[in-house]
Amino acid sequence: MNDVDRYRAGAAKAHAEVVTTLQTLSDDQVSQPSLLPGWTVGHVATHIARNAEGHLRMFEGAKRDEVVPMYPGGTQQRAADIEAGSTRSAAELLADVAETAAHLERTWAELPAEAWSRHGIAVGGEISMGDLVFIRWREVCVHHADLALGYTWEDWDPEYVRLDLVRLTMQWASRKPMGLAELPPEALAVPPHRRVAWLLGRTQIVGLPEAGITN
Repeated sequence: MNDVDRYRAGAAKAHAEVVTTLQTLSDDQVSQPSLLPGWTVGHVATHIARNAEGHLRMFEGAKRDEVVPMYPGGTQQRAADIEAGSTRSAAELLADVAETAAHLERTWAELPAEAWSRHGIAVGGEISMGDLVFIRWREVCVHHADLALGYTWEDWDPEYVRLDLVRLTMQWASRKPMGLAELPPEALAVPPHRRVAWLLGRTQIVGLPEAGITN
């Protein structure tokens, strides 16, 4: 299995897991606080769906050999779209997340081979279509836990944790003085799931400040 196929399989599994969680969502729970400051469960679920649509824009652009931005209106559009969808019913949120995820998976399956090396413009800058699938996998795993509906970072797919630990460690090291490539001993002493959660700002490690990487 090549990297892109591995990422697609992981993201598809993450899609199925978050849809399963949302199948039990009640209308009362939609307005509950999530683990993200200022966001309800409805905000997080809407973000997962709008994120899928942003990825779809970039993949459709790649089919046409065009470099397309994830959010044409920038982060302001993203925030407005999330706010607008955050108060919908549980059934509407479930349908939105499930349908956009399925559409994204179909688009991956139909993408011409030559398009996988093309690029789009995500929030963090230009990115290849192959890496974009991994970022979607991360997005769904992390925000599934942010929903605070029983699924936590301890439930993240071990394969996702293994792969993202390498990426996030490199990102962490890139912000440090040259030559500092290894995480602090306190971080290395905890299990990989907790290490990734710390790197992404989802938990704390005694003796360490926040890692400073956001998602």
